[in-house]
Parts: sequence; structure tokens; C-alpha cells
Amino acid sequence: MSTIRQIQVTFDCAEPVRLAGFWCEVLGYVVPPPPEGFATWEGYHDSLPPEDQDPYFACSDPSGAGPRLLFQRVPEGKVVKNRVHLDVRAGIGLVGEERLATLEAECARLVALGAVHVRTMVADEENESCVVMQDIEGNEFCLD
Repeated sequence: MSTIRQIQVTFDCAEPVRLAGFWCEVLGYVVPPPPEGFATWEGYHDSLPPEDQDPYFACSDPSGAGPRLLFQRVPEGKVVKNRVHLDVRAGIGLVGEERLATLEAECARLVALGAVHVRTMVADEENESCVVMQDIEGNEFCLD
């Protein structure tokens, strides 16, 4: 029996290139090089028939440690809460006020990129603080 060693996280979306660019900024990911014979992804996509332009776009962790993200265009919009979401681990090892300040600073950076702050959940006796957000197409994610 084989063991899966890598995963890819796939997002259904309206604008794959735009959403991939957002997540590259959030995570420090990079866009892979365009197909052979093309200097840019834009040039590649422009070479396709209109109905095939920008059907998907990917980005990946330059260190190779994180999963590849794939954004695929779908005709329908988002209508309900995600069943799966990403946790962006901005506060690892931090507690209390230091953690909350770090999460709030990262939240402000992401809001400037177009994300939406949904709510801040302040630490209690059981859980540390986290921030619930939405990306530029309304997909929920958490800063923790």
C-alpha cells in the first residue's frame, strides 16, 4: 500500500489568477514558471481560445514544505460556509497579548490585500486567540 506524501489544496473560484495572487501574498508563495515557449502566464492564456483562458492557476511554497494551491474557475458562486478552510499559522508559539497583537497586525496586512475581517476570538481558559477572515472571493480562513 502506498503512502501519500504530498497534497494539493484546490479552490473553486471565479477568478483563478486574482485569487492565486492574493494567496501568494498571504503565504509568501510563488507562481510556477509559464509553459515552455511562453515568457509569461498572461501570454500563454492569451494564446488560448477565450473559453479556455484562465481556467485554473496555481501557486506553491518556494521551500517545498507547504502544499501546492490550485484555483479552478467554476461557473457558480460561493453560497454557503466552507466545509474545509485554511488556518494561516501567524501566531505559533505566542500567547496572550503578544499573540493577539501579532494576529491583529497580520489581519491588518491581509485586509489591505482585500481580505475581510469577520471576527476576532479572544483567548479564554481553553483556547488561544484567533481571527476569522474571508479571502477576496469570500472563502473563510483563520489566522491562528
